[in-house]
Amino acid sequence: MGNQFAIRPGLTNDAPPTYAGSHLDTQPTGGRYDGILGVTAAVEMLKVLNDNWVETNYPIGVVNWTNEEGARFPMSMVSSGVWAGSIPLEKAHGTKSVIPANDTATMKSELERIGYLGSVPASHEATPMAAHFELHIEQGPILEAEQRRIGVVEGVQSYKWFTCIIKGRDSHTGATSFQHRADALLTASKMILASHKIAAKHNALASTGILGLKPGSTNTVPGFVQFSLDIRAPQDETVHAVEGECKSAFSALAAGEDVLNINAGCVPSSRQCSIEWNTDFVSPATHFHRDCIDCVTEAGRDLCGSGEVQGKDIGAWGKLMTSGAGHDSVYTSKWCPTSMIFVPCREGVSHNPREFSSPEACADGANVLLGAVLRFDKLRGERGQ
Repeated sequence: MGNQFAIRPGLTNDAPPTYAGSHLDTQPTGGRYDGILGVTAAVEMLKVLNDNWVETNYPIGVVNWTNEEGARFPMSMVSSGVWAGSIPLEKAHGTKSVIPANDTATMKSELERIGYLGSVPASHEATPMAAHFELHIEQGPILEAEQRRIGVVEGVQSYKWFTCIIKGRDSHTGATSFQHRADALLTASKMILASHKIAAKHNALASTGILGLKPGSTNTVPGFVQFSLDIRAPQDETVHAVEGECKSAFSALAAGEDVLNINAGCVPSSRQCSIEWNTDFVSPATHFHRDCIDCVTEAGRDLCGSGEVQGKDIGAWGKLMTSGAGHDSVYTSKWCPTSMIFVPCREGVSHNPREFSSPEACADGANVLLGAVLRFDKLRGERGQ
């Protein structure tokens, strides 16, 4: 799968390493910090250990996970998912590129082309981990707004990805009245608006990031639309509820019925559209390991000073958080103790060229990452693994 691993030996080397890492791939308009900070800080961690002749009880490793974003090959966290045994290798290898639209490459063909397919099986058995720590920018505005230096991540919220296909009928824009159109794009637009309203009711999120239509002519009413739907919430039950309500609403809208007053002001049509749902990706809510959460918290105290936990706040410097975005740590947590470290990013902007975390914030994160890894290594030594 192209995952990269680097291991620094410890005093005892017949046991799995404690890993730190993230991913280097980004979005089409991505910045320089999402994922990349976690890998470069982990490499810096190894350099600090070497430069200071630090001996650890067990090996310490760095990992770069391939295609976490799922931007060009649309399957999120795919290589860590294969490592965990949650995503079949054949399905991952067969994932087709969507950027640009006429690209015929698959993930396997591109890994072969660049020489990164590798010969070691992508599995938790071939490359076991004792623990996984991931430093990441928050990708949201909370830490910056509250002037907190570190987010101690307790878990990741649930999400599902879908592809919705709307079929109507191509027709002439000048010769076909509103009453006789099966307008796939207008219907899809109503569905996307409905998903927003339904998600808001449940305090969840629903988003569409990919939309394509055919035939793509100025004077033709489109008869085919395909769009993505991303539903997220902290609890699996909420995602399931939003999904169910969206399916009901979309079916009604395709049939020309009114839902949530979305048809207000629109001319009714005698023709209907059809809808097809495909589930592309499911990531249940994830809860990280208490040992790793405690190691991150104590490393934060070492750097920032003491602070008691009150609700979700840790003194004046930290905050216990649930990640809104998916991360490779979701899959590592299935096989080893895992946690994450968040640092603030300017205005909460991510997946954007303006993405930025200050050098001071990056250094804070790197120091907490190092401290958490060393604390976990010490814990392993005290417990005999």
